[in-house]
Amino acid sequence: MHAATETPVRYPDPAVIALDPRFHALTLPLAALERLAGGSRWAEGPVWFGDWNCLLWSDVPNNRMMRWDAATGQSQVFRSPSNHANGNTRDRQGRLITCEHLSRRVTRTEPDGRITVLADSYQGKPLNSPNDVVVKSDGSVWFTDPPFGIVGYYQGEQAEQQLPAAVYRIDPIDGHVALVTDAVNGPNGLAFSPDESQLYIVESRAQPRNLLAFDLNADGTGLLAQRVLFDAGEGTPDGFRVDVHGNLWCGWGMGTAQLDGVRVFSPQGELLGRIALPERCANLCFGGLHRNRLFMASCTSIYSLFVNTQGIAGT
Repeated sequence: MHAATETPVRYPDPAVIALDPRFHALTLPLAALERLAGGSRWAEGPVWFGDWNCLLWSDVPNNRMMRWDAATGQSQVFRSPSNHANGNTRDRQGRLITCEHLSRRVTRTEPDGRITVLADSYQGKPLNSPNDVVVKSDGSVWFTDPPFGIVGYYQGEQAEQQLPAAVYRIDPIDGHVALVTDAVNGPNGLAFSPDESQLYIVESRAQPRNLLAFDLNADGTGLLAQRVLFDAGEGTPDGFRVDVHGNLWCGWGMGTAQLDGVRVFSPQGELLGRIALPERCANLCFGGLHRNRLFMASCTSIYSLFVNTQGIAGT
């Protein structure tokens, strides 16, 4: 790992570890980890804005969102307070979509800065604490709603849970909020496969924790059969993204330092390799000019690594 003021690491970076020969095709021998920013209490929800040439992320306990500018290498506050924002993504019009713990809602930031509420309740009851979010190519917004932000005062405010933990879909035409499953124990990170025939969801309160794969129904608005793509053993998968080949790049950690970082799985759930970080990785995204730069939100810091693949467009 290196930054401008630190001693460069040797290439290839020993922190990029192949556990299957197929992983070599996804990595670059002349690229190393970089620590871009520090100072967060719990960094989450990174999202790349190519039109601004910057990365945004949530610093959940500090109740703010941060911005790192690629041109200057400097970080600054993007939004404060942020309603203890957590997961972020962009919709198909390039607008920021954010999960907010404190306000228990999913919002969209319009080009002029106005905030539009997309969802804050279901069947007349307040949501728990929307956690992570992804936008499908049809414009529908899918998000997880575990109670993590209402169990105390660190990542939100303690409040009564009135709905089961669930995953929801917001219709792109009429804004209707539909429950797609409440059968996931602690739904956390989520992402679609490249062809959107499957939705992957981290089941973060199972023992061991699972990453589930759901088939979508014929019109793509609901979920059908589920299966366990892989169990995490002693690890803790959190947020993740999918590359154009269908590989899953998963934030990882907890337990021991050997678990901290990113783990990469094939579409069949086979472990291909890992990226060792000095902190647990909570969430990540692809960005940069060609979507070939992995940005990792890891406890107090943001790290990056150029890779030999691309994230799915629109995520």
